[in-house]
Amino acid sequence: MTGSTTRSTARNAKRNANRGRAGAAVLAVLTVAAATAGCKAQATGSAPAASSSPRATATDDDKPASPPSSPTASPSSAPPTATASPTPKPDPQGTTLMASGSQGKQVRELQARLRQIGHFDRSPTGYYGTVTVAAVQSFQGKRGLTRTGRADTLTWQKLLGMTHEPTAAELNPPTTRQVAKPDKRCMTGRVLCISKNSRTLSWMIDGQVMSSMDVRFGSQYTPTREGTFSVYWKSRHHVSSIYHTAMPYAMFFSGGQAVHYSADFAARGYNGASHGCVNVRDEGKIASLFAQVKNGDKVVVYG
Repeated sequence: MTGSTTRSTARNAKRNANRGRAGAAVLAVLTVAAATAGCKAQATGSAPAASSSPRATATDDDKPASPPSSPTASPSSAPPTATASPTPKPDPQGTTLMASGSQGKQVRELQARLRQIGHFDRSPTGYYGTVTVAAVQSFQGKRGLTRTGRADTLTWQKLLGMTHEPTAAELNPPTTRQVAKPDKRCMTGRVLCISKNSRTLSWMIDGQVMSSMDVRFGSQYTPTREGTFSVYWKSRHHVSSIYHTAMPYAMFFSGGQAVHYSADFAARGYNGASHGCVNVRDEGKIASLFAQVKNGDKVVVYG
């Protein structure tokens, strides 16, 4: 019995030891779980008490960081550097006075002055197109200026200093080409006498030339018709129903063909062509002609 009792006592002691070790392990797991649960609660709640304002970094321009401003923050607080707009630098050549697309008396004077010193090779038109842009660039390059093609303050002042005030003939020469001898059909009555050879139009009354101007004609695929016609309709602000382009001061003489002002002719000269109409590039002259011509006046187009 004594041996059996001793073995039983030993087994009980071993079971108690195992229970103790298991209880200790359970206690350790509960302790870790409690600690972890505390971290999660803190992360979703208030910030740790030891937290302080963020420290300055290089992106803060070495200025101490400050806590977020409330809606009643002082208006004297400096705005973030990133939102500051740089002050634009003024153009060293000054304000642009005229540029591509400009038109009027000052453009005509600019062209006349450029022509005086060999930078503009045609009569002034009053329209600032590609030819004028190239002429201004040429002048600017010769004078050490930036070749912008725009007539700015400095460019204009230098041009004024090198040229004289244009005369009336320099501002408004009759044509860029010599006017052709009038066709015999133009010698009586009121006639728009139009020469394809000289590319000129002369407004004549009883054999006397009242005014002349440069004109442009249709291409070989859309030629301007030759012959004797008469003006049958005038339309001051006409727009082509076929090509949807402006045809100011239109004076129709043969079907859809008319004498009219052309901004394209003013800008590109003879580098282009019409669709059969007689283009005029001097708006002042065509406006004056439009005011004088009447329905029924003769139109003579000849080679």
